[in-house]
Amino acid sequence: MTDELPRKDAAADSGAGDAFPAPGQPLLRIEGVAKSFGTFRAVDGVSLDIKAGEFFALLGPSGCGKTTLLRMLAGFEAPDEGRILLGGKDIAQALPHERPINMMFQNYALFPHLSVRDNIAFGLKRARLARADIATRVAEMVALVKLDGLEKRKPDQLSGGQRQRVALARALARRPQLLLLDEPLAALDKKLRESTQGELMELQRRLGMTFIIVTHDQEEAMTMADRIGVMKSGKLAQVAPPRELYEAPRSRWIAEFVGDINLFDGESKLRDGHRLVIGTRDAGALVVAEPREQVGAGRLAVAIRPEKVKLSRRGPVSEAGRETAINRLDGVIADICYLGGTTTYKVKLDTGGVLQASVANSARIDVDAYSLNQHVVAWFTPDDCVVLQS
Repeated sequence: MTDELPRKDAAADSGAGDAFPAPGQPLLRIEGVAKSFGTFRAVDGVSLDIKAGEFFALLGPSGCGKTTLLRMLAGFEAPDEGRILLGGKDIAQALPHERPINMMFQNYALFPHLSVRDNIAFGLKRARLARADIATRVAEMVALVKLDGLEKRKPDQLSGGQRQRVALARALARRPQLLLLDEPLAALDKKLRESTQGELMELQRRLGMTFIIVTHDQEEAMTMADRIGVMKSGKLAQVAPPRELYEAPRSRWIAEFVGDINLFDGESKLRDGHRLVIGTRDAGALVVAEPREQVGAGRLAVAIRPEKVKLSRRGPVSEAGRETAINRLDGVIADICYLGGTTTYKVKLDTGGVLQASVANSARIDVDAYSLNQHVVAWFTPDDCVVLQS
C-alpha cells in the first residue's frame, strides 16, 4: 500500500473527460428505470432529472425502492428496464469503477487495518495516481473535513462522527461528478447529526458538486435538500422543493407521510366566490381557499398543518370588529405534549373529531399554557387549508 503506483492521466479519476453540464442543467437523467427481484418490483418505471450542483434527497418508508434506485446509480445493481444518463452518456450497464460516481455507505465501510490517511488514499491508489498527487489530494481532503492531526489513527480510535468524516473524505477524494449518500447520518446521535447536516450542506455548496442522499428521516431531507423525491411502492409519488412538498402535497398519502397533519374527510362542496365550503364528518362545514388544481367530484379531505391552528380561550382575535378567521371549532384539551420549543395540544372537538395544534412556547413561564379538559376555541383561515382527493 505504500509503494508508488504507475501514474495515470489525472482526469481519469474524476470522469473529467465526460461532458459536464453547466450548473442548473440536468447532470443526471433517469428514464423509465425499473428493477425487480423475483416477482417483487422494487423500482417501477422511475423517471427523474437531477441538476448539476443540486442537493437532492430520496425520501420514503422502508421498502419503497429508494436504496435500490441509489444502488443502480452507483452500478451495484443493473436496471431491468430504462436508461441512466450522466452528462448525456448512458451508464446503466457500466461497472461501478467505470462511473464518475462515488458512494458513501451507511456503515462507512472503512478498512479497519488502515489509517485515516490510507483509507482516504485507497481509491486514489487504485486509480494509479502518482504518490505526490495522492499526498496532495489526501491533505486537501483532511483539511476539507477537518481531520487534521488524526491522519495516523485507525478507525477504532475514532468517534462515530470522525469515522463519518473519513468515509466522506474517501468518497470525495476522486472528485466524482456525483456523490451518493446512503443514510450517512443514521449512526450519529441527534446533536451530532444536526451539526453534521449543516457541515454537509456547506461542503456541498463550496464544492458545487451534485449530492443525492437517501434517507427515511423527513426532517433531515427537509433541512438539507434543494428538492425531495418521495417514493412509494417503487414509484415517485411527488418531486418538489421542501416547502412545496410540505405546504402543497399532491395526495393524501404525501400529506400524511410528510410531517404531522389534521385530515377531515368530506363528501360535498359548495362554491362561495373564490372559496369552497366542504361538509366534513368530524369538523362540520369548513371554508377553504380555491385549490390551484381542479378538484374532481367524489370524496374529499381537508388538510391543516398543526402549526396553522390557533388556540384561544374566547375565540379568534378580531380586527376593527372583523373576525380574522372563518373556521372556528370549539372543544376541550384532551392531551398535551411539551416539546421544548413547542407544545402540541390535541383538542376533542364538540363536532366529534380531534384536532391537533402546535403552539410556540414564546415565554419561559407557562402563564398562557392550556390545561387538560380546558375549553378552547380552535381556529384557522381558508388559506391554511389544503383540499385533497380522498
